[in-house]
Amino acid sequence: MVNSPHEAMHRIFQEYPGLFTGVSKVLGLPVIQPTAVTVLPTDVTESQPVERRVDTLLRFDGDAPLLLAVEAQNARDPKKPASWAYYLSYLYTKYKTPPLLLVVCQDRTTAEWAARTVRIGPERWAALTLRPLVAGPHNMPRITDPDEARADLALAALSAITHAKDSGVDGILKALSTALRDVPESVADPIVEFTARGLDSVRRAADFWRNLVAVDLSFYKSSISEEIRAQRRAEDILLVLEARGLDVSDAVRERIAGCDDPDLSREWLTRAITVDSAEGIFAEREDSA
Repeated sequence: MVNSPHEAMHRIFQEYPGLFTGVSKVLGLPVIQPTAVTVLPTDVTESQPVERRVDTLLRFDGDAPLLLAVEAQNARDPKKPASWAYYLSYLYTKYKTPPLLLVVCQDRTTAEWAARTVRIGPERWAALTLRPLVAGPHNMPRITDPDEARADLALAALSAITHAKDSGVDGILKALSTALRDVPESVADPIVEFTARGLDSVRRAADFWRNLVAVDLSFYKSSISEEIRAQRRAEDILLVLEARGLDVSDAVRERIAGCDDPDLSREWLTRAITVDSAEGIFAEREDSA
């Protein structure tokens, strides 16, 4: 679904366009209640060899239609303001609809940099002014109440993602996992996935979330929960082998870690208790093949 924090920070708006309503409240904007939302192509390339793509692009239709360009930004980049100004100008020309830029960040320094007003043109008369909206740890709410998380699961997931580097992220994640216990698996799965991928660059927060999912949401069968349980089972197998003083080669570690068959990994865990060598956990299945 998503493979990195960068993707999670902008694609969550594709999956949950209504998330922008919650974000707009937080940022003090008039609440936008569109009659329809369309995910648009992200390509903003002209007929020239340089390819340009906005991360996520949505069209909100209604009384006051607008385009929402969402950019995930992980670090300061002096080239970005010019690119963002180009995106907005191009989109306004192409769609004849007012564009809005939302930049999502995971650290305060980047968020404050992205939020600067940038004037493009001569010092005394700027021809173009860039004013991005920014969602980051400096202004996104810390949603630590399960009831509040349950009221807007997507906003709670974004809260966790933007506060991934904060020590208080544990409370946000606990509230989110508690809220997810009460919803159907089809609703919980994408939220679990977006949160997991959004935390991937912050090891401590990612591990904390994986442990919560493995325990609190153990009844779910989503790809991420299965991945978490497989990882934990692989760790258990290696722990048993090492506790018994057996030599575990890199090849054995890779094979155990790469196993995606839960029945087979359970067999290996059982055998790890009695085998004479680490390689012995594989023997029975290989002999019967």
